[in-house]
Amino acid sequence: MTDKNNIIVLGAIEFSSIAIGLLALDQMVKVAPIQIIDARTISSGKYLVIFSGDVASVEYAYRAGDETGGDYVVDKLFLSQIHPDVIPAIGNTINIGEWETIGIIETLSIVSGIESADSAAKEGGVKIIEIRLADGYGGKSYVKMMGSLDAVQAAVKAGSAKAKEKKQLGMETIIPQPHKEIKPFFMS
Repeated sequence: MTDKNNIIVLGAIEFSSIAIGLLALDQMVKVAPIQIIDARTISSGKYLVIFSGDVASVEYAYRAGDETGGDYVVDKLFLSQIHPDVIPAIGNTINIGEWETIGIIETLSIVSGIESADSAAKEGGVKIIEIRLADGYGGKSYVKMMGSLDAVQAAVKAGSAKAKEKKQLGMETIIPQPHKEIKPFFMS
């Protein structure tokens, strides 16, 4: 079992084919001693592999997965220094006490959602509240964050830029002074 609190190096590859995704997963674990964080089918018939390990192992596995996937790779990332807020927020809602400005980045791929969250968190001043990965979202992902208005604006800009570079940005929005009535819906 992977200790998600100590992950520094993260790799992720999203495939448009389930069969190719499983083949790539097999090749990745054969080429390097990596820890699989998540490997599964996702909405719209895609396959996702998220993994960690030391820098060299993740890099070797990343290359093997990318080569095996070829044209079936939808999106991919290799982060040698992932922000510590990102891993706990994947698939979870992190409850915070303060209710400040909300930022949301919607991406067209799961991998871009993770990468956007990392860039937003590294911009500073925000707390990543949640990263939702594709299930029931048609292959999309979204990132929720909270902080001061200035910090959220800067973080959304930084996170969205990563997704735009890859043509994977769906939408971005900022909600200053959110009404308390939406909190139960935002935090679920």
